[in-house]
Amino acid sequence: MSDAIERKILALLTQNADLTSAQIGERVGLSPSAAHRRVAALREAGVIAGYRAVLSHAARGSPTIVLVNVTLRDQRQDTMAAFEREIADRPEIVQCFLMSGEADYMLHVEVRRDDSFERIHRETLAQLPGVTRLASHFVIREVVRRG
Repeated sequence: MSDAIERKILALLTQNADLTSAQIGERVGLSPSAAHRRVAALREAGVIAGYRAVLSHAARGSPTIVLVNVTLRDQRQDTMAAFEREIADRPEIVQCFLMSGEADYMLHVEVRRDDSFERIHRETLAQLPGVTRLASHFVIREVVRRG
């Protein structure tokens, strides 16, 4: 990002990715074609990684959200790689973060109404390679969501 206009464009797109080039240009003081060129340049530079629809909690079936701290037996590269490969194919794991501190990873798990966390814990999480400890935290409600 090289200037204030690009920062404004990114802030606008973070709030509403459906804005047209004309709407962006109007809000940042550019013509529609100049705004379009700026957005295209941000995409080409990798600053904008993509666009997605953010579904409401209800549209996703109102799943229970569980944040799970995962501790592995060690932090060797092969142990971590095996764990990361295995979670990539697990649809109930929505996000995974490599962490500093006590836990090695934090997982964002969504439990559908027709499923149970007990089953996911027993059949999926506890079976992941290298796992020695799982600590689960149930989300009561989401307070803030950005971007």
